[in-house]
Amino acid sequence: MTVTWGDSHKATLAAMPLAEIYPLVTARALARAFTYEVEEGVERGAVVSVSLGGRRVRGVVVRVGVGAPPGVAIAAAGPVVDQIPGPLVELALWVAEYYGSTPARALALVAPHARARRGERRAPTPRDAFAGEAEPEELTPAQRASIGAITTALARGGDHILLHGPTGSGKTEVYLQACAAALARGLGAIVLVPEIALTPQTVGRFAARFGEGVAVLHSALGDAERRDERERIASGEARVVIGARSAVFAPVDKLGLIIVDEEHDSSFKQESDPRYDARTVAAKRAALQGAVAIYGSATPRVESWARLRRLELPSRIGAPMPTVRLVDLRRQAGYPLSAPLLAELAAVEERGGRAVLLLNRRGISGAIHCRACGVSRRCRSCDVTLTLHREGRLRCHHCGYSEELPEQCPECGSVELARIGAGTQRLEAELARRVPGLERIRLDADTTEKPGALREALERFTRARAAVLIGTQMVAKGHHFPGVAVAAVVDADTGLAFPDFRAEERTFQLVTQLAGRSGRDAPGKVLVQTFQPDAIPFAFAIRHDVAGFLARELARREELSYPPFSHLVSIVVSGNEPAAPLRVLTELRGALTQASVRLIGPAPLLRLRGRHRAQLVAKTPSPRAFASRAASLLAAAAPAMRRDRLSVVVDVDPQSL
Repeated sequence: MTVTWGDSHKATLAAMPLAEIYPLVTARALARAFTYEVEEGVERGAVVSVSLGGRRVRGVVVRVGVGAPPGVAIAAAGPVVDQIPGPLVELALWVAEYYGSTPARALALVAPHARARRGERRAPTPRDAFAGEAEPEELTPAQRASIGAITTALARGGDHILLHGPTGSGKTEVYLQACAAALARGLGAIVLVPEIALTPQTVGRFAARFGEGVAVLHSALGDAERRDERERIASGEARVVIGARSAVFAPVDKLGLIIVDEEHDSSFKQESDPRYDARTVAAKRAALQGAVAIYGSATPRVESWARLRRLELPSRIGAPMPTVRLVDLRRQAGYPLSAPLLAELAAVEERGGRAVLLLNRRGISGAIHCRACGVSRRCRSCDVTLTLHREGRLRCHHCGYSEELPEQCPECGSVELARIGAGTQRLEAELARRVPGLERIRLDADTTEKPGALREALERFTRARAAVLIGTQMVAKGHHFPGVAVAAVVDADTGLAFPDFRAEERTFQLVTQLAGRSGRDAPGKVLVQTFQPDAIPFAFAIRHDVAGFLARELARREELSYPPFSHLVSIVVSGNEPAAPLRVLTELRGALTQASVRLIGPAPLLRLRGRHRAQLVAKTPSPRAFASRAASLLAAAAPAMRRDRLSVVVDVDPQSL
């Protein structure tokens, strides 16, 4: 609004500092800083209440001492209600720029939650997780060397390190000692895990070593609990923070160490705006604050293997790596349980112990197919087949649509309906029939919906005399169970079928990670059931040859100019009409063509939730510049796209294509 100022008001205004403030709103139309009067002494990072469009919202001060915009009425901001550390403000603004988000959405990641009733704190002790482990009497030479290198880096003021070693090689003890070294220097530490609910042992180990000095941040906390933990962190009461990807923004003062455990896991990538990758953000934060970033994995990403200085823990402690056997399903009857796998499970049933079976598909079967007309039952809103579940309903795992299992084909009336593939529910039923003496514990998204269900299931598995743990990929993530003699991938081909350049890498990681669950305290066995026994990932996995697989994968990616030899930026447009997304992206491609950028597509994607989609992918050495150019063009087209009910997602460094 334009106004004419009187002399007295000008004098008052001149006495009040002016600041640029980003209101914490999600609307991209308001994705800019506004000028407000602020109280004396307000600094960058202050969280204040501001008036915007007739309502009060929180805002973050990003610059103080700015000039007054000509002819515009300046409103006063409210008093400071919270303070964000300066490095986190800088980090959030970088996240907004790099990932093509808005500053307000990125600042919301680092801003404390609005004041809430103080919750009853639940300390992250071994009451909450599995019992922690005491410090070992003796470290291996490789552990001592790794800890020495990390301690030197802490003294030097920053580094980026890949800690590589097979499961059971002692990476967690290196993390613990690295945290102790940071604390001894008056520095704080952040430990990131892929999914906090799947790694209770990590919390238990750190709490056993550092007690009340540990804070835990994850999505299951209520607002009051989350705020209490943040206050303990900001005050310095808790100097070690454990959490999933959002914990990378924890307000740790004098941050000295960031650990990214299981750094290969794609769960570190956020799938909603801002679409940040916690691994990349950890690297940026470490650089901003002079901290050491450690990325640990038994199966590192190709990008990490190529770019980072490596510390090696070459072998397991206390037990050899398990033998891995390929089972050719083309020569076996009885899928999903082959004769070799049944024999191993029968031995566990007889002598006691534990087995872990991975089948990366929920439900009873992967599809219902009519033998007469060849039509499969598909989701009405998504271009995917429906999965049969035990209760007799077909479900879409993307949008949640479900329908009753028909008695005959709705297309042709035939009763010849075949069930294709197997899911975890069918596998559980087959085990009950074939090895009834094994206690069956299933872990998938259907069984872990209720709070505490996961912990209860894992504790049952640990206590059982003879048990089999059946689950999707979550059973391969970070668990350390005693007495696991057998681990098996029931259908190792599932991931190879995905049209993604990372398909072989992820298959290799999954098989190798599951192999790590077996034989941690005694010789173990791993069976990999496959219809493609000659596939490259299996050839390296049966030898536990991580370096060999990554060397081959690096050569392939260099030839094709995939990461780490370029960055990817994905642009996906969706709409109600089939042709509109392709049309928009075809026009956009023409405007984005540059000599240094290779564009792939546009091409149609599977329809999801009733929306038709298309994708344009760029290979570029400068993802920020490309994403910024794309965002500018899309902003100019926004009115027309809203009119046509089209939406767009720009994803820098996507984890799936």
